[in-house]
Amino acid sequence: MGRFRTRMYEEYAQEFKNDESFERAYKKVKKIKGFYSHLKVYIIINVLIIISNLDGDFFGWNLQENSLLDWHTYSTAFYWGIALLIHAFTVFGPDIFFNGDWEQKKIQEYMDKEASNTNKWE
Repeated sequence: MGRFRTRMYEEYAQEFKNDESFERAYKKVKKIKGFYSHLKVYIIINVLIIISNLDGDFFGWNLQENSLLDWHTYSTAFYWGIALLIHAFTVFGPDIFFNGDWEQKKIQEYMDKEASNTNKWE
């Protein structure tokens, strides 16, 4: 942890000394930040790997088509992508796409739509 973040954490820790919600929120923010750092490294490294595996003169755009279709060009990105998805599920939880709020909102949306359809011809 950097000096600034350590000092900021200590200031907030003094203010919320016995607040468990602050600790949970701080840990959650650290996990999210770790995931985005992982995502950033994933993108940078895999772009470099894909570019280095391309045959031909890259800057002259004289690429051979076979290098774009080889499995080894994308295999690292594929397997690391699976690990990145697992990391996303551990950080954001299994409700990353369909959380409880989503279900309630969809139910309300369909109820509102049904109500507007029944009142349409009255």
